[in-house]
Amino acid sequence: MIIDTHAHYDDEQFDKDRDELLHNLKENDIEYVVNIGASLKTTKNTLELMEAYDFVYGAIGVHPSETAELNEENFAWLKEQVGREKVVAIGEIGLDYYWDEPDREIQKKWFHRQMELAKETKLPMVIHSRDAAKDTLDMMKTAKADQVGGVIHCFSYGVEMAREYLNMGFYLGIGGVLTFNNAKKLKEVVEYIPLDRIVLETDCPYLSPVPNRGKRNSSLNLVYVIDEIARLKRMNKEEIIRATNKNAKELYRIR
Repeated sequence: MIIDTHAHYDDEQFDKDRDELLHNLKENDIEYVVNIGASLKTTKNTLELMEAYDFVYGAIGVHPSETAELNEENFAWLKEQVGREKVVAIGEIGLDYYWDEPDREIQKKWFHRQMELAKETKLPMVIHSRDAAKDTLDMMKTAKADQVGGVIHCFSYGVEMAREYLNMGFYLGIGGVLTFNNAKKLKEVVEYIPLDRIVLETDCPYLSPVPNRGKRNSSLNLVYVIDEIARLKRMNKEEIIRATNKNAKELYRIR
């Protein structure tokens, strides 16, 4: 069965049919979903989803674009949630230089603090890096992120950067972007990296694959990503599903 390693089912785009959609996943061969915190609010939402659905796990953390909301008091609250059952990662954390806000020094401060939290709790990291390739990698090396490992979410860099992360023992999260015609660089990365380093993700409700590009995404669309990986790897779909299921369970230590 398929595991969606990065979803945002607490997003308001699912408000009308969330329960129905989630309950339909099992019969469509989706075994587990990991819902990802991206702010204090969405981390709280993730904890609620974990309690409501036995097949939903969670990651807690604050996305770089939301780090201005962090202070010592609410970071202490975040730390308290780490011991909750079914919390399997710290994320999504990292750097995002696409926008000018928040200030890069604020992003770096809280990226470092959240990496330290992952190391303290021995939980893997879910890394977000957008237009910040060098700084992300440099900070991860300085923080010795390889001690706990994790996944580079929505990997968007080239083969050279992929090699750096593979050498650190990280997985690469592959989703709908792989199916886009203009994703030449990502297709090269997927051809290059070993199958035992790939995990499937949607980032839903965003980044729907072709043929549903532009529409609301869900775990049901992972079949199109699997098809494209199978084509690039010259393997059958069952091999891709079996390998990525094993990888996801090893990444998040799900037994």
